[in-house]
Amino acid sequence: MQQLIECVPNFSEGLDLSVIKQITNEIESVEGVRLLNVDPGKATNRTVVTFVGNPQAVIDAAFLAIKKAGELIDMSKHKGEHPRMGATDVCPLIPIANISMEETAKWAQKLGERVGSNLQIPIYLYEAAQLNKERNNLSVIRAGEYEGFFKKIKLPQWKPDFGPAEFDAKRGATVIGARDFLVAYNINLNTTSTRRANSIAFDVREGGRVKREGDPINGKIITDINGNPATIPGSLKSVKAIGWFIEEYGVAQISMNLTNINITPLHVAFDEVCKKANERGIRVTGSELVGLVPLKSLLDAGKYFLLKQQRSTGISEKELIKIAIKTMGLDELSPFNPEERIIEYLLKEKGDSRLVSMTLADFADETASESPAPGGGSISAYVGSLGISLATMVANLSSHKKGWDTRWEEFSVWAEKGQKIKDELNKLVDLDTAAFNKIMMAFGLPKSSDEEKAARKLEIQDATKFAIEVPFKVMQFSFESLSIIKAMAEIGNPNSVSDAGVGALCARSAVMGAFMNVRINASGYDDKTYVNDIIAKGKEIETKTIGLETEILKIVNDKIGL
Repeated sequence: MQQLIECVPNFSEGLDLSVIKQITNEIESVEGVRLLNVDPGKATNRTVVTFVGNPQAVIDAAFLAIKKAGELIDMSKHKGEHPRMGATDVCPLIPIANISMEETAKWAQKLGERVGSNLQIPIYLYEAAQLNKERNNLSVIRAGEYEGFFKKIKLPQWKPDFGPAEFDAKRGATVIGARDFLVAYNINLNTTSTRRANSIAFDVREGGRVKREGDPINGKIITDINGNPATIPGSLKSVKAIGWFIEEYGVAQISMNLTNINITPLHVAFDEVCKKANERGIRVTGSELVGLVPLKSLLDAGKYFLLKQQRSTGISEKELIKIAIKTMGLDELSPFNPEERIIEYLLKEKGDSRLVSMTLADFADETASESPAPGGGSISAYVGSLGISLATMVANLSSHKKGWDTRWEEFSVWAEKGQKIKDELNKLVDLDTAAFNKIMMAFGLPKSSDEEKAARKLEIQDATKFAIEVPFKVMQFSFESLSIIKAMAEIGNPNSVSDAGVGALCARSAVMGAFMNVRINASGYDDKTYVNDIIAKGKEIETKTIGLETEILKIVNDKIGL
């Protein structure tokens, strides 16, 4: 399994896009990395770049980007709203797949040492890469910013982890680290007051605000027994926030870093800022994401806002994302394209969903063409998807039926189950064709020598097993869908009972069609113990499917009555 890490360097340039393009060209020159997103900000004069790849390729690309940024950006002339201390201000590495945080931290340390030694830039490590926990917090390291670091770097406690203890006037200093996925999120307010925006930021951020006597702004700071300022914690855990005014848009914002979206998700942060802003007579008008966001964050947000409206959450992924975007106003300041902002969509290979992305007419044309794929396996998967889609439709219609207001949650649960099965069957449409193509590729391998023949036979057997397993999964998911279809025939909106009946017919056809593919592919597999076992399981699923279909059709026909 390939190890993947993400790198999200922040460069102190957001106005001159030609400079950013030269930096990203360096990143794209490295084989093994993929540039996912470039997000420049005019008011902050800062660009957030996101790329992903195997660890060695990522640190190679990060090194080149930091080098190029140091050549092109002059920090002595830089102005911007965001705290900063270097041309490459911060460069975090984030574990994405098959790699631990500890391993990622070691790669960050390697990158820090390489940049410090070869480029002679002062480097500070942070978060998981920093062994000294007294200086692992980014905001603490960056305190004083670029202007203050000429003195700060001379203090013994602020000697860089790598590189010279001399502050570079042109390139500044860079912070390199390893951290969990962080969401940079700004919430827009209907005010131009930075002070009021800061007040709301202090209300919600985990660090809260300094405790004062009397006047909360000008009053004397209260200290604890150690002489440190006492604080009033904010309402949100794992959240950093400040208020600022964005001249480009003419509004104040709450600029937030959600450092653990499992503790404080996007939608919770949005709702809490809405609440605190309202208490101060201010209204939230929208929000913006900086860089990329995990798919789960928007799906969870969509479900959260639907539940608040007492509406079914069993709708498509696309619709859930649309609800999240519109509710949080993610498109208020600029268009929000999910295909460009959701990390999983950017990592997805287009070929993985070629068939299900087609129009109905194109899919039928592709099936009818002289190409042997898509064939019966892909069609079975799609027929199964249509069957469970009908049952999911009945569940959603039932959740909104007039007079059934107390039952919306029950049908929402059924609809969610249906959506999950539909999504799995849709994946199998393309996967079955991929399985066929894999067999064809194996048969096309060279067979000139005994060694080549042995390798070819092994590849054919592996591909054949895969081609058995895919339609068998179609059988399993289509059979599983029948319990939902039956429930909708029994308790769903009676006006849609015929839709449940058609769903049952589709599910039966999907199971039986997929089983034909299991059997024909199994005939070419040498492990007869495996073949006998999977055929026996398939026959059992087929028998149960026919029985369930009969039960469902009886319910449907009894309710129709004619």
